[in-house]
Amino acid sequence: MRVLVVEDEPTLAMQLVEALTGAGYVVDTTDNGVDAHFLGEQEPFDAVVLDLGLPLMDGLTVLKRWRAAGRVLPVLILTARDNWHEKVAGIDAGADDYLTKPFHMEELLARLRALIRRAHGHASVELQCGPIMLDTRFGRFTVNGQLLVLTSHEFRVLDYLMHHIGELVTRTDLVEHIYAQDHDRDSNTIDVFIGRLRKKLPPGLIETVHGRGYRLICPE
Repeated sequence: MRVLVVEDEPTLAMQLVEALTGAGYVVDTTDNGVDAHFLGEQEPFDAVVLDLGLPLMDGLTVLKRWRAAGRVLPVLILTARDNWHEKVAGIDAGADDYLTKPFHMEELLARLRALIRRAHGHASVELQCGPIMLDTRFGRFTVNGQLLVLTSHEFRVLDYLMHHIGELVTRTDLVEHIYAQDHDRDSNTIDVFIGRLRKKLPPGLIETVHGRGYRLICPE
């Protein structure tokens, strides 16, 4: 899953990147509203952490423009302490949730997980597909109750497939959601990661849709 962090305070931005990366997310960052608006328009993020007090273009304007353009990506806004009218304005502008600074990083991670789950129609913190179970709280996969050991890229591919159970997922989709913008992207590596996952999972769970991509199939 890929997250955009929009925060102009360098220390907090670094802390957010470290926490999100440690939780298994791919993270892009920017420190101003103009670049944030452009990235949100052009890149397929799974969620955005958006500070409202930004240079060049404030976060509320960025959010309003995304929503006016039909961008439905989940947005968690960060607001100043006791500034209740910012919270109201943010929610009215289309924010999905908010956190007041200062905040505990674990709470931000929990809220972000919930936003991403709900955006894909999942209510539970545990996603199940046949013998595979993903505990989103701890970023842990099990197969038939046994811990599944994955590399970071294998985890990201399977995580994305688990959030899109039964849906066609193209190689482009996977490339855009497991790599940051500045990463050297190669769609051929997706086939390698899928091949590795198939060796670690029971047969038949990852279906190849020839010429198009892959689909995660859950046995009844």
